Amino acid sequence: MSQKLNAAIAVIGIDIGKNSFHIVGQDHRGAIVLRQKWSRGQVETRLANLPPCLIGMEACVGAHHLSRKLQVLGHDARLMPAKYVRPYSKGQKNDFRDAEAIAEAVQRPTMKFVATKTADQLDLQALHRVRDRLVGQRTGAINQIRAFLLERGIAVRQGPHSLRFELPGILATRTDVLSPRMLPIIEGLAEDWRRLDERIEGLSGEIETLARQDRACQRLMTVPGIGPIISSAMVAAIGTGDVFSKGRDFGAWLGLVPKQISTGDRTILGSISRRGNRYLRALFVQAAWVVLVKVKCWERYGLNSWIEAAKKRLHHNVLAIALANKLARIAWAVLNKGRAFACVKMEETVSRPA
Repeated sequence: MSQKLNAAIAVIGIDIGKNSFHIVGQDHRGAIVLRQKWSRGQVETRLANLPPCLIGMEACVGAHHLSRKLQVLGHDARLMPAKYVRPYSKGQKNDFRDAEAIAEAVQRPTMKFVATKTADQLDLQALHRVRDRLVGQRTGAINQIRAFLLERGIAVRQGPHSLRFELPGILATRTDVLSPRMLPIIEGLAEDWRRLDERIEGLSGEIETLARQDRACQRLMTVPGIGPIISSAMVAAIGTGDVFSKGRDFGAWLGLVPKQISTGDRTILGSISRRGNRYLRALFVQAAWVVLVKVKCWERYGLNSWIEAAKKRLHHNVLAIALANKLARIAWAVLNKGRAFACVKMEETVSRPA
C-alpha cells in the first residue's frame, strides 16, 4: 500500500476467517479507500505499517488474540458482538460486506463493545469450558445407567450418591433381570463415570488453586455464596468489569432481569431474558439457592431483612432469581471497585424526648 493510502485510512473493519481475512478501510469521511483480502500471516505485517487507527472486529474465535496484537502495534482495536453488527450489513451477504458492516458499526457512539480478554483469562475460560463439558458427559452417563436399569424394572433412589452406592450390589445380585449382554454395558458406563469424576476433580482443583492465587477472585469469594468456581468464571468472563457502567448492567447482561415489552404507557414484564453468559448465570442461580438454604447466615450476610420481605411477595423460584441478580450486582461492585465484600449493618434510630 502507498504512503498516501496509508495516511488516508482512519477506520478498518476486519472479517476474520480461518485462513483469510477480508479488510475494508474507510477515511475520515466514511468513504471506502481499502478493500482487500489478506492471508493470516499478512495481517500483522501490513497493519504494522499503518498509522494508529480504529479497528473493529466481531468477537469470535481468534479475535481476542488478534486484538491484543493490534493494541501492541498502537491501534485502537475493538470487539463487538456479531448480533450488534448484523443491522449494519447491506445487500447480499459476503465477506467484504461483512467487513464493511463491521467498519460502520465500530464507529457508532452507542455500540456495546466486548472487552479484550488476556491470555490468562482465555486459559481460565478454557478450564471452565472443559469442566462444563465433562460435567454434562457425566450427567449423561448417570442418566443412561438409570434408564437401562429402569428398562429392567430396577428403580434407584434420586441422586448420584444413591446410584453410586447401590450400583455394585445391583450388578452383583440382579442377574435375574440383567442379561449377560447388559451387564458389561452398564459396567462400562460406570467406568466412564469414574474416569469423568477423576478429570472433573482434577480440573476443579486446578481452578481452585488459580482462584486462591488471584486477588480479584479472593475478593469475590467474600461475597455470600461465591466460591472458587464462580469467582474464577466471572473473572474469565468480564475481567475487571469495566465494560459495564454499573451492577445493574451486569445483571441485565447475565439475563437475570425480566424481559421488557413496553409500548406507550404500558409496561409489560415477562420472564427473565436469559441473555448473555448462560454458564455464569446458572452458577449465580446455584449460589442464590445455597444462600437461601443457609438461613442462619442471612443476618451475617446482611440479607435477612431483604430475603424476609421478598419471601412474602415472591414464589421461591422467583426469589432465587432475584437473589441471584442481587449477588451478581454485589459481585460486580466488589470486582470493579477492588474492595472485599463487607456487611454494613444500619443502626436503628431511637427517638428521644425533646
